[in-house]
Amino acid sequence: MKKNYMREILLDYERKRDKAEKELEYRKLQVYDIVPEIKKIEDKIAGTGIRISRAVLSNPDNYEQEINSIKSHIEKLKQKKAILLTENNIPLSFLEINYECNKCMDTGYLKNGTKCDCFKQQLIEMAYSMSNISKIIEKENFKTFNLDLFSNEKFEDEELTPRENMQNILTTCEGFVINFDKANNENLLLYGTTGLGKTFICNCITKALLDKGKIVVYQTAFKILQILEEYQFSKNKTPEIKESYKLLFDCDLLIIDDLGTEFTNTFTNVEIFNILNSRLIGNKKTIISTNNEPIKLVKKYSDRIVSRIFGSFTILRFFGPDLRWEAKNKI
Repeated sequence: MKKNYMREILLDYERKRDKAEKELEYRKLQVYDIVPEIKKIEDKIAGTGIRISRAVLSNPDNYEQEINSIKSHIEKLKQKKAILLTENNIPLSFLEINYECNKCMDTGYLKNGTKCDCFKQQLIEMAYSMSNISKIIEKENFKTFNLDLFSNEKFEDEELTPRENMQNILTTCEGFVINFDKANNENLLLYGTTGLGKTFICNCITKALLDKGKIVVYQTAFKILQILEEYQFSKNKTPEIKESYKLLFDCDLLIIDDLGTEFTNTFTNVEIFNILNSRLIGNKKTIISTNNEPIKLVKKYSDRIVSRIFGSFTILRFFGPDLRWEAKNKI
């Protein structure tokens, strides 16, 4: 199924390029109708490639002077073309091809052969679509967040009410999105029991950053370890396995959901540390969501992991009545 999606993405790039080229041709015809001289100039520029080839073939040992002369002539033609465009109030960019992504020119690949960010983002959005998360984040985002769902009454021995606490968390998370591009080394650890809004907040952040064109990978700790195991132990590392593994390190934001529910051993401790440490060194941001209290994380993971989490993450504690239980009782 994924191969079919990959094929569809590449076909979509082809459609984008065709559209951009057709739009350019249409704009050219408009310009040629207004300023016919520009067509003559462009035809002359297009013909210089043949002149360069002939210069090399006719004098293979001493063709530099002829080529420099041709290049000088091209520059003069371009200058004349720019003057004509300006005199007729036509933007210089009007006769340039407009790609949706100028980095890869709507091919999906950079000049060095690696996938462009726009391609990676389409793969991620494809994964969201296949897992229905795209539908979820349309419903669960900052615009639909409702503080009134949280109790404004004191909860146990807490100084703040659940609503006041959530207001602080919401402000921190919105600031995280607003300042995402700043090199502030900000990462978030969300912890608390189930039904307190951790997943909703993660979905809010995901939606906001996807809308800003960021590459977001949102996976459970269990799924991440599956990816790691496939990469480390699979005899046949498919491009999909390699790409999934690479994205854990390279994506703009990695959200690790339900940390602590996965089986832990020496392998998992080493790999989780490797991801966290590599992302911190590379100034890549990470969010961890867990139902476990900090003391349980300390007991479950190696000192190196604990050091990275509690030394480099802003800790946000969720508390209050279970919202899902409250909602169920109101039905």
